[in-house]
Amino acid sequence: MGRVIVFDVIETLLDLAALDEPFERVFHDAAARQHWFVQMLQSALVATITGAYADFGSVGRAALDMVAARRHITLSDDQRQQILGAVRALPPHPDVADGLRRLQAAGLRLVALTNSTVTTAEAQLNHAGLRGYFDQIFSADEVKRFKPAAEVYRMVARQLGVGENRLRMVAAHDWDVTGALRAGLKAAFVARPGKVLDPLGDPPDIVDRDLREVATRILETDLSA
Repeated sequence: MGRVIVFDVIETLLDLAALDEPFERVFHDAAARQHWFVQMLQSALVATITGAYADFGSVGRAALDMVAARRHITLSDDQRQQILGAVRALPPHPDVADGLRRLQAAGLRLVALTNSTVTTAEAQLNHAGLRGYFDQIFSADEVKRFKPAAEVYRMVARQLGVGENRLRMVAAHDWDVTGALRAGLKAAFVARPGKVLDPLGDPPDIVDRDLREVATRILETDLSA
């Protein structure tokens, strides 16, 4: 088996900015969306470090209530659903389908790895029209720890029956890239607007501005790997 390309889903493939509209309706401030996502990642990290796992959907719901509490807002079930329901209907970034198509056409095996449950990721990728590009979807829920814990990436290698060095993680999150590299994978960073690498992390060998460009670099580097 050649190199397997492993894709993060949220922000790497799907555009989280689509939630700005429901956040504006509920919080009267689209910027609350960014505060919510940061809180969700922080809560997931705490859950992983302390061993107090809850699935990513539950973490997202709790993070939403925390953002509301800071703003002295009490959310109704309908308001929560306006936001959390929309998470399953995010659009893809405009460069994504082209990049995935090129990699798939070249014969590379593509899989997805997400902190969300497989059920949520299936719904997201089907809605975005991307599910057909991926042989399998893997979830951190399998090991009850979230990325960037090494166990998550190694679970994918184990289930595929390959060494970690045969996998390349593609992500728009510096913490995902760092986690993958330290677990023994290769990595590629999609430098979407506002996304930068952590200078304390190990640098990946592929960095580019969108998935089309990243795909070009992967084809140059990994096609015969």
